[in-house]
Amino acid sequence: MATRANFPSMALKKTNLFYMALTAVFCSFFYLVGIWFHGGATGGAAKLLPTIPCHPSQNTTTRTAKPLDFTSHHQAEDLVPTSTAARVVQIPPCDPKFSEYTPCEDVNRSLKFDRDRLIYRERHCPEKNELLKCRIPAPYGYRTPFRWPESRDSVWYANVPHKHLTVEKAGQNWVRFEGDRFTFPGGGTMFPRGADAYIDDIGKLIDLSDGSVRTAIDTGCGVASWGAYLLSRNILAMSFAPKDTHVAQVQFALERGVPAQIGVLASNRLPYPSRAFDMAHCSRCLIPWGIAPFTLYFLRSQSRLKVSNDLGADGVYLLEVDRILRPGGYWILSGPPINWERHWKGWNRTLEELKAEQDGIESLARSLCWKKLKQRDELAVWQKPTNHVHCKINRKVFKYTKMETCLTPLPEVSDIKETAGGQLARWPERLTAVPPRIMSGTVNGISADIFEKDTDLWKKRLLHYKALDYQLAEPGRYRNLLDMNSYLGGFAAALVDYPVWVMNVVPVEAQVNTLGVIYERGLIGTYQNWCEAMSTYPRTYDFIHADALFSLYNDRCELEDILLEMDRLLRPQGSVIIRDDVDVLVNVKSIVDGLNWESKMVDSEGSPHAREKILIATKQYWTLPAATDQGHQGSDSAS
Repeated sequence: MATRANFPSMALKKTNLFYMALTAVFCSFFYLVGIWFHGGATGGAAKLLPTIPCHPSQNTTTRTAKPLDFTSHHQAEDLVPTSTAARVVQIPPCDPKFSEYTPCEDVNRSLKFDRDRLIYRERHCPEKNELLKCRIPAPYGYRTPFRWPESRDSVWYANVPHKHLTVEKAGQNWVRFEGDRFTFPGGGTMFPRGADAYIDDIGKLIDLSDGSVRTAIDTGCGVASWGAYLLSRNILAMSFAPKDTHVAQVQFALERGVPAQIGVLASNRLPYPSRAFDMAHCSRCLIPWGIAPFTLYFLRSQSRLKVSNDLGADGVYLLEVDRILRPGGYWILSGPPINWERHWKGWNRTLEELKAEQDGIESLARSLCWKKLKQRDELAVWQKPTNHVHCKINRKVFKYTKMETCLTPLPEVSDIKETAGGQLARWPERLTAVPPRIMSGTVNGISADIFEKDTDLWKKRLLHYKALDYQLAEPGRYRNLLDMNSYLGGFAAALVDYPVWVMNVVPVEAQVNTLGVIYERGLIGTYQNWCEAMSTYPRTYDFIHADALFSLYNDRCELEDILLEMDRLLRPQGSVIIRDDVDVLVNVKSIVDGLNWESKMVDSEGSPHAREKILIATKQYWTLPAATDQGHQGSDSAS
């Protein structure tokens, strides 16, 4: 039995030996074939097994080692179809007469509107069939603006070829023309000793150095010298003035590198959130603060002033200032009617008129519960209350019942000493401290944790942007920046140590209104519908940033119209960074190529497999030809 049991085991062993021998034969055969293809046995082992150096720097006559390649071989730019060029529609230059075209502030269009309360000077945008489908040309001789801070004092004449103010304001040191440039001595109608000395005078009335005043607004700004000189004191001013007979005043401000917009106090609210500014300023800005226009008239025969009984619109402009001032904020007024007793003859107005105007302002300020802090020479300062607890009593005392429905209410407080809406941190801590609107939970869906993560995220994104755009990485190359969909202002906050300012835009179509948060961080911005043009001149910005903007406006208006507006706003040789979904960017790029921008689509900071990509583009330098007629089409002219 034992012999039978071992028989299958012996047969199995013989079978295994057979297969092993067969395998050895095949291996030997293929080994010999390999020797044959490598030159036979005469080459020896050295030829069959060449030595590969450990270090790539060691030369070898047989084979060179290649470094390992860990980069992605499927770049974002590969996602753009190679046939895109065939589909690009080249967008032509506009007629030379449009070199300073500001669509919603067009003078000819404004004449169709009511002059009552300056309505005709407000925004009036063209209809869809009136939109220009062409590229706005730069004037012949246009040059890259001076770098900040030199730009504060000097502007190339070719960039803003208007001498009107040098004549009209010749005695007030607004602007001078010297050779090929304009210079700005820092003067103003109410500060003949210069803006710096004037700001020093304000500093004697309120503290401008402790960080409590960071954001300011200048109504009727002229060439914005007040805002320009505040920048050295870490105070960021939004300056605005209408596009009127004072030709190019806001254009000069922007060319100087000072934040400014075309705007006017008329029938519409200003495009800023409530409780935005720490300080508001008017220096002989010619705004009728005490009562609305056309409610005062004189009975000359009786030598006295009479006020009409129809006071429904009284004080509407000061009410708007109250709305945009934060609790505890300051309003500064200089010029008529302040100190009218001393200067009434020089102002060419009657004693009665000036007294009535100041009395009206004082009375209206009391009805708003503002406290007049000080008046010295031609300067007067009022302060808005920190809450409305005490104010409700005062309004009953002063019997301004019509103000009840017009006065923008402050958030409720539980204590008379509490600041409505929350206490703001002082600058610079304000930039990164969680804003009170987020802490109170009044901004839907945004928590303190989301805010802090967003702040950190934009620091990382800025590092990536600097690697993509060498001009952004060069301090001083850019000055005026625009963020078209700024969310919480993280992009602007990441740039705080750079010599730049950022106009943060919250689109009116955004799901969450975050502009108040941006102001609480000590930054500035505005509301904007990007289906319309912005209230600013061509060539305002050196750099434009757009995060998810085109996804937001998909099916709302034409992408081409938004990109044409970006082209109008961008200075020659300025850059654009657009973040969005890859499918959106492919369509955007086809239009960008038609604008003659140099563009490239790249991966974002995350995975190359992420759908979010970045389109970086640079506007080429081109101007009108040397000699152009108003009816002649401008053409590209290389530098």
